[in-house]
Amino acid sequence: MAKHRSDRTCRRARHAGALEVTAAGNVLLVTNLTLSPPKLREIWLLPHSHVDIGYTHRQHEVVGIQITNLFRGIELAQASATNPPGLRFKWNPEAIWVLDHFLQRATPAQREAFLSAVRRGDVGVDGLYANMLTGLCRPEELAQALRFAPALTELTGVPVTSAAICDVPGWTWGLGDHDGPGRCQVLRHRPEPLRPYRHHPPLGQPAILLALAFRPRTRPLLRRRQLPLPRQPRTPCPWPHGQAHPHRLSLRPGPLFWVGTWPDGGVDNAPPDTQTVDKVVAWNRKYAAPRVIIGLAGEFFRELERRHGPQLPEFAGDLTPYWEDGAGSTARETALNRRSADRLSQAESLFARLAPADRPAGDFETAWKNVLLYSEHTWGAHNSIAEPDVPFVVDQWRVKQAFALDADRQSRALLDAALASSSSAALSPAVVDVFNTTQWERTDLVTLTPGQSGRATSVTDDRGQPVPSQRLASGRLAFLAENVPPFGAKRFRLSARPALSQGQARIEGLTLHTATLSVAVDPTTGALRSLRRQGLEAEFVDPQAPVGLNDYRYVLGTNVAGALTNGPVTVRVIDPGPLVATVRVESSAPGCRRLVREIQLVDGLDYVALVNHVDREAVREKDSVHFGFGFHVPGGMVRMETPWAVVRPNIDQLPGACRNWFTVQRWVDVSNSDHGITWAPLDAPLLQVGAITANLLGPVGWDEWLPEALDSTTLYSWAQNNHWFTNYKADQPGLTTFRYLLRPHAGGYHAANAARFGHETSRPLLAVAADPDRPVPRPSSACPPRSCGAGFQPASPQFRTAGQGRAGQANLPGCPRRDRQGE
Repeated sequence: MAKHRSDRTCRRARHAGALEVTAAGNVLLVTNLTLSPPKLREIWLLPHSHVDIGYTHRQHEVVGIQITNLFRGIELAQASATNPPGLRFKWNPEAIWVLDHFLQRATPAQREAFLSAVRRGDVGVDGLYANMLTGLCRPEELAQALRFAPALTELTGVPVTSAAICDVPGWTWGLGDHDGPGRCQVLRHRPEPLRPYRHHPPLGQPAILLALAFRPRTRPLLRRRQLPLPRQPRTPCPWPHGQAHPHRLSLRPGPLFWVGTWPDGGVDNAPPDTQTVDKVVAWNRKYAAPRVIIGLAGEFFRELERRHGPQLPEFAGDLTPYWEDGAGSTARETALNRRSADRLSQAESLFARLAPADRPAGDFETAWKNVLLYSEHTWGAHNSIAEPDVPFVVDQWRVKQAFALDADRQSRALLDAALASSSSAALSPAVVDVFNTTQWERTDLVTLTPGQSGRATSVTDDRGQPVPSQRLASGRLAFLAENVPPFGAKRFRLSARPALSQGQARIEGLTLHTATLSVAVDPTTGALRSLRRQGLEAEFVDPQAPVGLNDYRYVLGTNVAGALTNGPVTVRVIDPGPLVATVRVESSAPGCRRLVREIQLVDGLDYVALVNHVDREAVREKDSVHFGFGFHVPGGMVRMETPWAVVRPNIDQLPGACRNWFTVQRWVDVSNSDHGITWAPLDAPLLQVGAITANLLGPVGWDEWLPEALDSTTLYSWAQNNHWFTNYKADQPGLTTFRYLLRPHAGGYHAANAARFGHETSRPLLAVAADPDRPVPRPSSACPPRSCGAGFQPASPQFRTAGQGRAGQANLPGCPRRDRQGE
């Protein structure tokens, strides 16, 4: 039996000693041996239970499980309280959602036990409300995801400095640029070994310390030595669209690693491993290095900063996320949630301007939480595709869907309540105030329901001058509200006098015209075959592209080459002008019961409105619906708004970012130095550049992902899909509406103009019946007239209280900092 003797006491310096090898009493070898310390000197274990709000259990069961985990974590910490530092159990709850529910349910004694555990350092707090699909979040929504951390800091007295994105591969670049309450200094991603670096946000905020997960080759060795580590996946990519590229990021191995351990007996929503302390103690007794430390995320990052801060590499760019594509499996609810977030932002601004003392803080918090929980990464059950009709799956989707439905209902009620302070019962003649919730003067179309407009046929402004108006085929009364002041209102009167018939909106055959724009419809496809702007020689439809503008494509499986188009079209005039010109294009379409597309121009406005109604069949084969936009902008650069950032494909992306598709917010701009077009996908966040590249099903290898996005000015809106094999919906029958706005413009890319146009698309002018004896609300003078702002919101929201917040300004996401103070 061979044996060796050596002194293991020296952990950092080189150590020289004699090595003697014997067998059966015979000395086989005597030599001098010099031992060097291993490169991996410390492993930090951050015990936690991954928070899937659903998936393994019904959502209400997960709440109970995670609260029980919190209690158990506190108990394990108390049981090991006499151990030396680093050998005491600690618990990382991962998401504030857990603590939110705990604090709502806790008895006074339980609440005090939790606060004491946080103050002792037994329990940590990470700053995000949940594991968010950050690319889906509206910018204001992303700020809401971080707003609970300051309140917990105030409650516990312990600063919240870290945030966690666990399980989800990738996050939006602007997450680190949030400059409101709750901004965290460090972000950890996935519970695995990491290589840390400093990540520079796009708009000039201080860099955050970001820990990106890797799988070093030491991990299988450590697992064999009985450390409580998660199992090593055997496939290159255990999820359909996850973890595909982050391994390609060129970073040096860090000198200090952490391993966020999965708990005992599983992964998602599993209990703490009760043997963690015993295993770590046994390991450290047996091995000199690496030393294992049990800790909290905040502790780890503080130590990392102290030891190695100046040596950390620095990067800037978007680590474009991978899993947001699943939101296309429930496109109707996704669109609904985007609108709810925008509506809540408008309601916040109106309350701050009109009735700050009446703002229902609790109602706003509840509505924002529902918005957040729809954008949280758990969509449904683990068997949602394999067994889509079993009660376990159906129940989980019903709860997930309710987040979007409830947020829609609550946001509408809050917006109505915000307007109610200046509204009145309909009077005769009717008086209407039109509110502008953006920070610049606006001119846009306003439509009134038949109930709002009554028998009125004409509109006059606050000086008694006639305003262009038109009764639409839908029964709504439309008029052009010009020069509505920023964060203010303008008054209009309705009457039964003949309407002002001026305007140049008209339809000639298959072509729509205004004084500014001309649009031609292709009689075969129903897409736009021509788009021109007065004063520009440019044609904005590329005749060489495989698609026109708003061209339907249906892909079954991954057969992109066999992508199907819609059937023969019927074009009908709906609104002939002179203010509003609308045509309706109807056709059959593969995967659908019916496809209806509406094209609209408004005289006095410089954009085209496209409204697509997709009535889907219940298809459970893997399929997808796309609308192609072949823009003709030679040499054009594609820029897209993401939460708090503007991203150019490839240029502004880190290695490891997803390039097969992008998740965009309010606008995408394609421009060269001479002209361009700004495209607003109001309801469909998923985008592909150059081709239908989102055709990956199931687990895929690294080499199946695009290393670079295509260089092209042809864009595809990826409207619907059911590509996933877990979590998301198996089908989505019924009617879903997708709206797109196209604004061709002269000159190159202008950051403020693009940001403002995108903002206007999600902040429509709001009309409300008014009392003629009350003055019109005055416009705000809180912000410089040429600056860009997102609106007014509470400056210091409180965590689950009914206290009122003060009004404050939020910067406009997507607008470069130099444009925030002017153009």
